[in-house]
Amino acid sequence: MLPVHRSQGLAATDPSSLEPAGPLWQRVPTRDENGNPLADFMMLVPRLKRRSPEQQHDVLARINRVLLSYQSSVVFAELNLRTNLLWVSIRPRLGLCLELPAAIKVMVPEALLVGPYWR
Repeated sequence: MLPVHRSQGLAATDPSSLEPAGPLWQRVPTRDENGNPLADFMMLVPRLKRRSPEQQHDVLARINRVLLSYQSSVVFAELNLRTNLLWVSIRPRLGLCLELPAAIKVMVPEALLVGPYWR
């Protein structure tokens, strides 16, 4: 799993050297620093784990560019290479759960929005 946090962006690490993290439900923030609830969405990047490390890094870099352009809204993001699933937690803003995935899809056309989730 590749953790991504707003302050760091996506790590430019060789995916084969990453260690598994704990369960997502234990790591994903549910509220921001002011106690306000966060919104989440998931995107599937089909067959990402089957690509070469260079291709994986390229996809991660493109996703990172999008996340950095929304860094004031993105609180947490993680790409699980085992399941090819990107999880993003954001500060709620009208339309952002569609705008941000659309921006990712422009940079990574094969990425698919799985479903938004509001707590």
